Amino acid sequence: MNFLAHAVLSMNDPEILTGNMISDHVKGRKQYDFSPGIQRGIRLHRAIDQYTDLHPITKEAKMILYPAAGPYAGALIDIVYDHFLALDENEEPDSGWHVFSQTVYAELNARNSLLPISFQKLLPYMTEYNWLVNYRHLQQIEQSFHGLARRAKYFNTSRESFDLLQENYAQFQQHYNLFFPDLKKFVSLQFDESVSE
Repeated sequence: MNFLAHAVLSMNDPEILTGNMISDHVKGRKQYDFSPGIQRGIRLHRAIDQYTDLHPITKEAKMILYPAAGPYAGALIDIVYDHFLALDENEEPDSGWHVFSQTVYAELNARNSLLPISFQKLLPYMTEYNWLVNYRHLQQIEQSFHGLARRAKYFNTSRESFDLLQENYAQFQQHYNLFFPDLKKFVSLQFDESVSE
């Protein structure tokens, strides 16, 4: 899953949110440099990613993008799932997506000195351009696809991948609708186990 899903699935716990959001920027034993709460967030992020990658619905969704994206199809599906989550009125927090996103940015900025340098550099852009809310717009998804292509070594076909998303939009919506409830159940169990450690 991508940033919005990891934020939503942090159970309103600031330390778990922090770990969940920075996990991809924390390598190896560096995770033990953080507080126990942030470590739980890092582990939760990794459990979410593994569950998502191995889920049969995600595997089916990845196959649609595979002709254009190859091994990067999974990373693109994470972005696609965030798009549909941002449009999902049933998952929208009571405060609304805008207030939710501002709360997330505030929590992360409050811990800025603890964040990995690479995430510190990313956070101002996430905040200024309000990524978490703007995932609802296909223009943001196209930009995210392009950004991945710019960073990836062997992926330069973001336009073709975005075309496949548009051509199969209803099918991807169905994949999200089927997958996300399963993920929420999984995370609820993981959260219960992590807080009981």
